[in-house]
Amino acid sequence: MEPPEDAEQYGQAMSSARKTIVELDLSRYMDICRFLQESLNGPEAVAELNRQILNLITQGLQIVNLSIETIPYKSTGDGAIIAFDEAENAVQFAIALHRTADKENSGKKVELARRHFRVGMFTSDIIIEEKRTPSGDLIGHEFAGTGIGDAVRLESKCKTGEILIDSETWAELPHDSRKQFGPEKIVKGKRPTEEFRAHSRRIVDPATWEKPAVRKRKLPKGTARRRTKTAKPSLSPPEAATAGPEKISIASLPITGEHLVGRERELEQLDGAWADAGTNVISLVAWGGVGKSALVNRWLGNLATENYRGARRVYGVSFYSQGTRQTAVSADTAIDAALRWFDDPDPKAGSPWDKGERLARLVRQEPTLLILDGLEPLQNPPGPDGGRLKDPALQSLVRELAASNQGLCVITTRYRVADIDDRTTTTAPLIELENLSDEAGAQLLRTLGVEGPEEELRLASREFGGHGLALNLLGTYLHDVYGGDVRRRDEVSLLESDVEQGGHAKRVMESYENWFGEGPELSVLRILGLFDRPADAKAVTALREPPPIPGLTDAVQELTDAQWRQTLAKLRRAGLLADADPHDPDTLDAHPLVREHFGQQLREEHAQAWREGNNRLYEHYKAVAPEFPDTLEEMAPLFAAVAHGCAAGRHQEALNDVYIKRIQRGNEFHVTKKLGAFGADLAALAGLFEKPWQQPVAGIKEADKAFMLAQAGFHLRALGRLKEAVQPMQAGLDADITREDWQNAAIAAGNLSELYNTMGDLKRGLEIAQQSVHLADESGDANHRMITRTINADALHQAGRAAEAETLFREAEEMQKESQPSYPFLYSIRGYQYCDLLLGQGKYGEVQDRAGRALKIVEQGSRNLLDIALNHLSLGRAHLAAPQDSGTGDFSQAAEHLDQAVDGLRESGNQDHIPRGFLARAALHRVRKAFDRSQHDLDEAMSIAERGGMGLFQTDAHLEYARLRLAMGDRPEARENLDKAKEMVGRMGYHRRDGAVAELEEQLKDD
Repeated sequence: MEPPEDAEQYGQAMSSARKTIVELDLSRYMDICRFLQESLNGPEAVAELNRQILNLITQGLQIVNLSIETIPYKSTGDGAIIAFDEAENAVQFAIALHRTADKENSGKKVELARRHFRVGMFTSDIIIEEKRTPSGDLIGHEFAGTGIGDAVRLESKCKTGEILIDSETWAELPHDSRKQFGPEKIVKGKRPTEEFRAHSRRIVDPATWEKPAVRKRKLPKGTARRRTKTAKPSLSPPEAATAGPEKISIASLPITGEHLVGRERELEQLDGAWADAGTNVISLVAWGGVGKSALVNRWLGNLATENYRGARRVYGVSFYSQGTRQTAVSADTAIDAALRWFDDPDPKAGSPWDKGERLARLVRQEPTLLILDGLEPLQNPPGPDGGRLKDPALQSLVRELAASNQGLCVITTRYRVADIDDRTTTTAPLIELENLSDEAGAQLLRTLGVEGPEEELRLASREFGGHGLALNLLGTYLHDVYGGDVRRRDEVSLLESDVEQGGHAKRVMESYENWFGEGPELSVLRILGLFDRPADAKAVTALREPPPIPGLTDAVQELTDAQWRQTLAKLRRAGLLADADPHDPDTLDAHPLVREHFGQQLREEHAQAWREGNNRLYEHYKAVAPEFPDTLEEMAPLFAAVAHGCAAGRHQEALNDVYIKRIQRGNEFHVTKKLGAFGADLAALAGLFEKPWQQPVAGIKEADKAFMLAQAGFHLRALGRLKEAVQPMQAGLDADITREDWQNAAIAAGNLSELYNTMGDLKRGLEIAQQSVHLADESGDANHRMITRTINADALHQAGRAAEAETLFREAEEMQKESQPSYPFLYSIRGYQYCDLLLGQGKYGEVQDRAGRALKIVEQGSRNLLDIALNHLSLGRAHLAAPQDSGTGDFSQAAEHLDQAVDGLRESGNQDHIPRGFLARAALHRVRKAFDRSQHDLDEAMSIAERGGMGLFQTDAHLEYARLRLAMGDRPEARENLDKAKEMVGRMGYHRRDGAVAELEEQLKDD
């Protein structure tokens, strides 16, 4: 490095450190300088250009909370050199720089008036020398080290609007950031022997500024949205989209083959759905292997060539990458990852419904293309609730987007999504993807190298049902084995299987199996059969470790790396293994039907290999996970460990050592109480059941079976799946009684009683509540004797037997005084239930006193979210009722407490309590004549109640709807809601509401 011109004027401090060096240059700097000098105001325009560059750099640094004053920086006139401590900060700065410049370019018609950058990065040790004035003020930096020149060389090889980074920088990035970059490539330097291993990422594409504009999906505020039915949509990129999307993440979508024929109509339908501002969600529905994912991938590829036609964000998630077993899949991890990607400030906050609604709001802030691939593992199978989404967050997301969406959500699934069936003729149409026609199937076979008369090719397509995966496999099989002779198709296996479940494809897979023999190809396919999701490289390596597993890895044990790659290439040519993912090339994946077929074959014909393979994976995933993970992402290996441990027959060990000890952390219940991931925790339990959620596997201790049943029922109830929760709760109760475990039996009976009551089966709820009292008395446990009496009292209260209920509440409170003299009154949910009774008696002051004291106890003690929320709810209801009776009209305290109640109930995640808050606040808004807000809260309460089958809350909602409509002067609508409520009260025995029904009848008696 050359010394400063006048070294005596400067103080210098030198340091050596590992940094990520960013070299950035303004594209066409000299051309812009000449343009400014000739067409504007002479030489001083160049100084202004340099100031513009500095301003853009400053804005980019501010976005990552840095500044030129706090980071090593050196201006180079047309750009800068900046040294970052963290590679991620360097990348985020470069992205911010590109996007900030791109925004300022918007609307500039002259190319040389626009500003575009190239950015190169290199991570290495460098020397940084500070330059200071005699007074100590920092005035700049000088850099030394080979990494500076390397960053400059990468920048020189970079395209405009791109980031080019060396592999060291890439390796230091978080996993999600790595996935945004392309695969590793070799970049040549200035000298013939100089080369770099690098990754690139395009942020903006200046070339798109020259393309013509068309209608944007985003409409001005207040503009009514209409479905376009006659005009053919324009497919050119809109003006607002010239720079392409701000963010793209589609790496988790499945890799599909390159051949797609006979889907021109469906591609046009997808084009039309994207261009039509009135289409919010579109579903592609077909059985496995028909080609849903391949169709979406082709469409995305078409969109990419035109900068995604106005989409500002593109995000895709495959639920087959979360797992394929219906009972073992949760959307928790996917929703958590999506919230983070869409910049939610606190992805952990709120109930599953809240997370889904919040994600929907983030998605629709600007035109977003959202792909939800392979949704069926999270849907109920064909039956009474067939097609309905089981995950509340996903259900909420899909329904919200169907109602309102600037962009488009594309769903692929085997079953139509019943939750949005009511919108299939309006905002959420579906495409039922049919099998290929004979002509299209013949064309596909020819593309794959199959030869023969056209009629024979069409007949072959017909014989294999026009099934996309089957024909792809058939084509490659005939080409590889019989030279492409279509007449030899008769020699393909005659395996009998359900056509709708991919039977034709399985025929070809069995033929491949016979052709491969016991070789490395079959070993790889069996390895994939151990996974219900893509197989990560480290897990596959663990399986291939010595000693070999007979029937599974013996044929691949001694393969060299080259032979291993050749085997994978052969399977990829056959269509049995997905092409390598450029973002994660060592991960192996296959179509779910392929994984399922070879997994079933391994399990049934090589049972020992199946068990030992899963045993290896169990040990592997236990080892790679943190001992006590804090996040869902960190928890994923432990979830996988439980599944593979169960498949290996180590159920008791997986339950004790992984699920209870490391996932739940004993009695902490970490996953549900700290992460709110009821769905993920429920999925982890699936492998411990022979028949979810009814029969635990044999061999597990009887006490643990009862625990698992109770746990499953509790989670299903919290997820709002009340009907599904009944069976495991009842089975757990029966198991406790059989073992004469009276204490746990009393708890189970109490939980089951409350479940039946919420559903509206008050007769059954009361019977089991009385049973819980007897069981608690049998146990002799004072606390449970008290609790079960309050459960029984609440059941009596709902049935309209208030006097008996009050007697039991008082008896329970006397027990409370004896066992806890410092807390001489009922609190927690038991206190809320008693306050609920007292409010009906008009004892508002007593409720305010009780709930106020209980709130102080919980806020100073357990900080239980549900208890805090219920105390606010009691206080809010009391402060709402008292002014109405006194006529004072001051509802400020009611509003404060009810807002806190609603927020707290949603945060607690307990779906079976949330409607209470909305119903109470709806009444407050009605009294204050805020009818729109009252309607909103009522709609929220009814929506949750209907989804969860909560009969009592549905009845209460109809009664409040009737009051609201009466206040608004809509008497016919009030009468309709009253009639519905009256019918439900009589049918369920919900006689607590007899007085409310009579009061409304009196007000509407003249109608």
